[in-house]
Amino acid sequence: MIPAALLPVPKIVPVLDPGFRPAVLARHAFAREATIPVRIALEQADGSVFHHDTAVLAPEHPHAAANGFFVERLAKFLLWTWGGRRFWFQGPKALAEALAVHYRDTPTGRFDSEIIGERIYDGPIEVVHTAELPPAKSSSAPLGRHLDGCRIGFDLGGSDRKVAAVLDGKVVFSEEIVWDPYFQADPQYHISGIQDSLRRAAAHLPKVDAIGGSAAGVYVNNRVKVASLFRGVSKEDFAKHVQDIFLDLRREWNGIPFEVVNDGEVTALAASMSLGVNSVLGVSMGTSTAGGFVTAEGNITSWLNELAFSPVDYRPDAPKDEWSGDPGCGVQFFSQQAVGRLIPLAGIEVDASLPLPEKLKHVQKLMSEGDARAARIYATIGTCFGYAVAHWADFYDLSHVLILGRVTSGSGGDVILEGAKQVLAAEFPELAAKIRFHMPDEKDKRHGQAIAAASLAQVS
Repeated sequence: MIPAALLPVPKIVPVLDPGFRPAVLARHAFAREATIPVRIALEQADGSVFHHDTAVLAPEHPHAAANGFFVERLAKFLLWTWGGRRFWFQGPKALAEALAVHYRDTPTGRFDSEIIGERIYDGPIEVVHTAELPPAKSSSAPLGRHLDGCRIGFDLGGSDRKVAAVLDGKVVFSEEIVWDPYFQADPQYHISGIQDSLRRAAAHLPKVDAIGGSAAGVYVNNRVKVASLFRGVSKEDFAKHVQDIFLDLRREWNGIPFEVVNDGEVTALAASMSLGVNSVLGVSMGTSTAGGFVTAEGNITSWLNELAFSPVDYRPDAPKDEWSGDPGCGVQFFSQQAVGRLIPLAGIEVDASLPLPEKLKHVQKLMSEGDARAARIYATIGTCFGYAVAHWADFYDLSHVLILGRVTSGSGGDVILEGAKQVLAAEFPELAAKIRFHMPDEKDKRHGQAIAAASLAQVS
């Protein structure tokens, strides 16, 4: 049990979720008591190494038993935000050993080890206790911003796929089509759906010079490493038909430049392009929660930025992510899943069998009619989002935050941003003075990622 003193009650309590205990407040409360230095490095397969310095409670501290919890939650955040499979741990050996046991023997730890370690970085997560960390090493690279010629951009979400045709930087066609990819076992469902959108966009262009796409998941050199969109596909079919799906599509489109990246990266790119600014964290609140970051130089890093799996709520009984089973992760607070979770708490009655997109549409309709119950759902999301932004700001050099995605459509998006701003003003005035929130117009909310994706591939 984590002591209440280390799980502070927020100054602004989410109206429908009073038990919410923000990660940022818990970490700060823990840090004020911590005196034993701990240094952590996370190593990626390409040799990139990222450092983070923290501290834990002394053995004689009355709450020292909480050390393992706070170390594991921090490691979880670093793992899904930075990416990597080898932790270098400079600090108490017992904590390093406990972290290794977590990734080896617990269900949530094994999930992280399989998805992040084995499927992305080709090996289980390792925790190495060391007296000295390996040197920090990182790189960044430019992304997209190519709008010459005839281009197609697409964005694959869990409830719809979007596509745009772009001619010399001007959008000549955009479309959104409902689909249901999550639990489709037949890879052909995905292949046919993507091809259909590409062909529909191509019909509005004299030719196609390049194709760019974004989708939830991790993509390396256009190969699918892991993606929730394909969770229904068997391992055998994934390896045979899905892993190289975009390489196969490129061949079918005569080998033209074809680039696919994580949807969070394209969210951040869309923000940077439309606003003309950098140091941008983009957060897409759709079927899941996607994140991406554009550095002060206008580049992207090798970080994963998988904010859906990053803990934002430290209460032990926080709502659990449906895929990993881990409590307190971002997807349960900033997505259609969050809306579905909050609907009964708001006193709104809907058919429980309705899919999440239909539940969201119902809430949006109520919101447009001035229903106070719907407003409380968005206010709750906004309050939690404000604390999450403060949490992320401890790790990202943020100046701008942009939100988009289906959840932000309509007036609910304004309520979310207002709630986040109120949190920063009340709890983190220095961040309130530094960070600017942005939201695209209604069309860009729904299609901005597909348009930015069109700029990914460079035409020689």
